[in-house]
Amino acid sequence: MNDEVPFPRRVNGDAVKAPPGLIPARTVLAGSEIRLEPLDPARHAAALHQAGHGTDAALHIWDYLPYGPFLAEDAFRAYLRDCAAAFDPIHFAICDGATGRPAGMASFMDIQPKTGVIEIGGIWFAPALQRTRGATEALFLMLAYALDDLGYRRMQWRCNAQNAKSRAAARRLGFRFEGIWFNHLVFKGRNRDTAWYSILDSEWPAIREAIKVWLDPANFDAAGRAKRSLSAMTAIHP
Repeated sequence: MNDEVPFPRRVNGDAVKAPPGLIPARTVLAGSEIRLEPLDPARHAAALHQAGHGTDAALHIWDYLPYGPFLAEDAFRAYLRDCAAAFDPIHFAICDGATGRPAGMASFMDIQPKTGVIEIGGIWFAPALQRTRGATEALFLMLAYALDDLGYRRMQWRCNAQNAKSRAAARRLGFRFEGIWFNHLVFKGRNRDTAWYSILDSEWPAIREAIKVWLDPANFDAAGRAKRSLSAMTAIHP
């Protein structure tokens, strides 16, 4: 990622109307292929454990997360219970819209309703969900809920600076690179430099429309492959 430079933005002191001050609700966010359900360990734990631990590929989901893997389902269930009890982050299970089976997790975190700042984080997808229309739709549902329905001004994305897949996902969704905080955290006994990205409310309308066009069924061939690149569609050049 050495060639990645911060996206140019105007530094300003413009007057701002106070954000609505709303906190994300534990409510279902439904799309055409995906349902985001408020995390319920009793309903989701067994399937999520299988999705995140059932194969060698699934175990790599946890490489850059500050927790996991949880080889014992009881330990994973206890972790999910703590997640479900939290007020920040607010966790969701990512479920197949047709079968209802959970295939990943994501959360709203660093929730600052008074200033209109929020973050999507704690994201992991089972291998079968990765690089699919449903995976993109899941994150789009969260973006639209926070920026459109709740009126947040800034959506953040941060990740381990070595996590090339997460950084590529951020750019693909239209997040703009802001820089790296070096020696930011220590996770699993290792240093973590953190890469920061964001979408501002002024940028969101164009990004929203690009993602909606990409998600349209007409953009996919009979094999489910996208005809257009979302990265190209969300890129905005100075």
